[in-house]
Amino acid sequence: MSFLASGRGRFLREISRHRPALQGRYTACFRRHKAHFLLDGIEDAAESTIGSQEPPVSLAKSLASLAEESTIAAQRQRKPLSRMERKRLAELRIKKRVKAQYLNGKFYDLMGKVVASADTLEDAYDIVRLNSNVDLASPRDDVCFIALAEQLRSGEFDITSNSFSVAAKRQGGERIVLPRLNLKVIQEAVRVVLEVVFRPQFSKISHGCRSGRGYHSALRFISTEIGVPDWCFTVPMYKEVDSNVVLKLISQIQEKIVDDQLVAFMQDMFDAEVINLVFGGFPKGHGVPQEGVLAPILMNIYLDSFDHEVFRICMKHEGLYSGAKNVTENQGSKLRHWFRSQMKDGDVNNEDQTEGQPNVRLYACRYMDEIFVAVVGSRDIAETVKSEVVDYLSKSLYLKVDDGLCLVPVKKDSRGLQFAGTVVKAATKESAALKTVHKLKEKVRLFACQKQEIWDAMNLRLGKKWLAYGLRRVKESEIKSLGLSTPLLDHIAQFRKEGMKTDHWFKTLLKVWMQDIDAKNEANEEVLLSKYIAEPALPQELRDAFNNFQKQANDYISSETAATEALLSSLKNKESMYTCPDDAAIKIYAPLSYIKKCLNRYGVTNLEGFPKHVSALVLQDDELIISWFAGIIHRWVRWFSEVDNFKELQLMLVECVRKSCIRTLSAKYRMYEKLTEKRFELDDYGIPMVEDFEAMIAQLEPSSSSVSTDEALTYGISSSGLCVLTLSRVRVPARKFNCFVMGCQSSSPSLYIIHVKEKQRFPGWRTGFSSSIHGSLNGRRIGLCTQHVKDLYLGQISLQSVDFGVLIR
Repeated sequence: MSFLASGRGRFLREISRHRPALQGRYTACFRRHKAHFLLDGIEDAAESTIGSQEPPVSLAKSLASLAEESTIAAQRQRKPLSRMERKRLAELRIKKRVKAQYLNGKFYDLMGKVVASADTLEDAYDIVRLNSNVDLASPRDDVCFIALAEQLRSGEFDITSNSFSVAAKRQGGERIVLPRLNLKVIQEAVRVVLEVVFRPQFSKISHGCRSGRGYHSALRFISTEIGVPDWCFTVPMYKEVDSNVVLKLISQIQEKIVDDQLVAFMQDMFDAEVINLVFGGFPKGHGVPQEGVLAPILMNIYLDSFDHEVFRICMKHEGLYSGAKNVTENQGSKLRHWFRSQMKDGDVNNEDQTEGQPNVRLYACRYMDEIFVAVVGSRDIAETVKSEVVDYLSKSLYLKVDDGLCLVPVKKDSRGLQFAGTVVKAATKESAALKTVHKLKEKVRLFACQKQEIWDAMNLRLGKKWLAYGLRRVKESEIKSLGLSTPLLDHIAQFRKEGMKTDHWFKTLLKVWMQDIDAKNEANEEVLLSKYIAEPALPQELRDAFNNFQKQANDYISSETAATEALLSSLKNKESMYTCPDDAAIKIYAPLSYIKKCLNRYGVTNLEGFPKHVSALVLQDDELIISWFAGIIHRWVRWFSEVDNFKELQLMLVECVRKSCIRTLSAKYRMYEKLTEKRFELDDYGIPMVEDFEAMIAQLEPSSSSVSTDEALTYGISSSGLCVLTLSRVRVPARKFNCFVMGCQSSSPSLYIIHVKEKQRFPGWRTGFSSSIHGSLNGRRIGLCTQHVKDLYLGQISLQSVDFGVLIR
C-alpha cells in the first residue's frame, strides 16, 4: 500500500513539474491513472492488481503509448494531400535520383540509372494519372514497369508501335502523332529529368512553365517593373522543328548531360514526329494535344541562349549610354556606373562625356515562344536593339521572324500590343463625366437591341405559325367531307402529281413561293419569315411606331458619339478630361471585342451579342450543361484575374455566359427563365452574379496556393480549354469499353464526338481557352466516363490526357 501511495505521489509531482509542457498531451494519461487509483480506493486497486497477477504498467510505457496515440490521431486529422501536392512528391522522388548522377558539373547515365528504372516509371505513371485527375487508389492499368525499364535499357522499345497517328478526314489534310500510354509515361519521366537539370539555370526573363513564374508573373513584370517605355515591340515567329533546330537543341542538352542513350532516344522521338515542337504555331499552355508534355521544357532549353543574349544586349546599350548624373535618380547601381566608366577610358567623374546622351534602359520578358521587348531611349537605339534581336533569332537559332515586325511608340499609340492573349498599352485616367456619357450611350444601345430582338422573335413566331397553318389548310382541303376547300386550293391542286404525299406537295408550294420572292438573297429563314410573312400582316401604325423608335435610338447614339469625339478633340490637352501624361502607366487589358466574337462562334451569343441557348448541349445531363458554362467562367477568372478591365469581363460573364446557361436549361425543360433560375442554384456551381464574384474567386483560390497554383505543376491543365468544342453523346448499347483518359479504368457509358469550333493554326489572340485545336481531331469519337466529361468541361483535365489510339472492341 505504501509503495503504491508513494508511486502515486511521485506521479503527481512529475506531472505538476512538467505541467506547462505536458498538460495537453498527458491529460488523458493522468485521468486514466487517477481513475485507476481512486475508483475503489488505493487498497482495492492494489488487491485487484495482485489478484490478476499482471505486472503494473509503468509510467514510461504509459507516456510512450500516449505519444503514439497522439501521433495516430494527428495523422487522422491531417488533411489529405491535394492533387498537385502528390504530383510534386512524385517529381521530388525522381529529382533525388537525378541529383545522384551529378558529377563535376554534369549529369551522367540518366537513361540507364533514372529513366529506365521501374521506380521512376511508376512515379511517372502516377504523374500521368494525376494529370488525368484519377485517384491513385483506384485500379491501375496493366503496365509492367520492370519489363518497360528493361526495354529502355536494351534499346528494344519501339516508339512507332507506342504512338498513334491521327489524320484529317479531308484529302491532303494534316496529321498529328500522339503518344500511347507507355510512351506517355516515358515522356513524363524524361520531362522531369530535363527540368531538374536545366530549370535552375534559366534566366529571370523566362516566365513559362517554371516554379514561381508563369503567365501572371510575366504580366505583373510588364505592368509594374517597366514603367512607361518609349518604344516596345513583340517578336512574332514561326518555325517547325527541322534538322537544324534538332541538332542545335541536342547540342545544348549535351552541354549538361553526358548520356548517348538518352540523346539517341530523343532523336528517335523527333524522327517519329511524336514531339510536336512548333515555335509560334499555336498558343502554349492550354493542353492542346499537338503541344505535348516535352514541348515546354525543350522550348525553354532552346530559347535559354536567347535570354542570355538579351542580357548581353542590355549591358551593351545601357553601358554605352547614360544621361543621368546621379546614379540613384537613374535607378541604377554602383556596379553598372563603374562598368560604364570603364568602357569610357576609366574616367569615373567625367560627366561631360555623358551629358546630352540618352538614358537607355532595356527590358525583356518571354513567356514560352512569345517575346516582349521595351526600350527607354531614342528610336535609333530601339531600332538597333530590334535588329540585334531579330538577327540572333534568325541566324543563331534558325527561327523565322515575321517581316511585319515594327516598333510601337508607347506614349503615342493607342492600340497597344498583343502579348500572351492580352493588350498591353499605356493608358491615362478617364474622367467621371466621360465615363457617364459612354455608360448612358451603351444603355440606350442595349435597350434598343433588346427591343429589336423581341420584335424579331415575335415575328419569327408568327411566321412559324403561318407555316403550320398553311400545312393544316392543305391537309383539310384533301378531306372532302369537311367542305373546307377553296377555289384557290382546288385550282392549285390541278398541278399536283398523282400519288404525291401532302408534306411533299406543301414543300413544293413553298419552294415555288421562295423562288418567286428570290429568297436566296436573304440572310436566313428568320429574316425571310419576318420580312415577307409576319411584318406585312401587322398593323401599319404598329410598324411605323417601332421603326420610329429604332431610328430615334440610332440617331441619339450617333449624335452622342459625334459630340463626344468633338469634345475630346477640343479638350485633349486640358486636365478637365484627362490627367497629365506623366500619370500614364502600362495597363493590361483583356480583348473583350474578340471574346464577344468567340462567344458568337461557340453559339453562346447571337450576331447582336445577346445570349442564346446552346443547342448542342440541350440533350446532355443538367450537371454537364452547368459544368460546361462554369468551366468557361473558371478559366476566364483564372486567366484574366489581373487585367485592368476585369470588371467589364465580369459583366460579360453574367450577361452572356450565365444567361446562356439559363436559356439552355429553359430550352431543355421548356420553362420560363425565372423558374429555371430558381430551380437551379447556379451560384453553387460557380456561375455567380456580379455581386458574388469576389466570393466565387475566393473559393477558387486553394488553401495551399504555393503548390496548387505553381505553373510548373499546373501547366497545360489550369488553362486548358474545352469551350471551343462540345461533346455529342452517341449511345452504343451493344459495346462495352473503358474511359479513354489515360490511367482511368472506369467504364464509359457513351461515345462522344468532338466538334472543333475553331481550327485556326495561327490564332490572333489567346483568350484563356484553346483557340487552335488540331483539325484532325474534329469528328473523332472518344469514350469518356461521366466524371471525366465533367472534368473536361471544368478544365480539370486537358485533351492531352485522352488516348486517341484506343481501339473499341
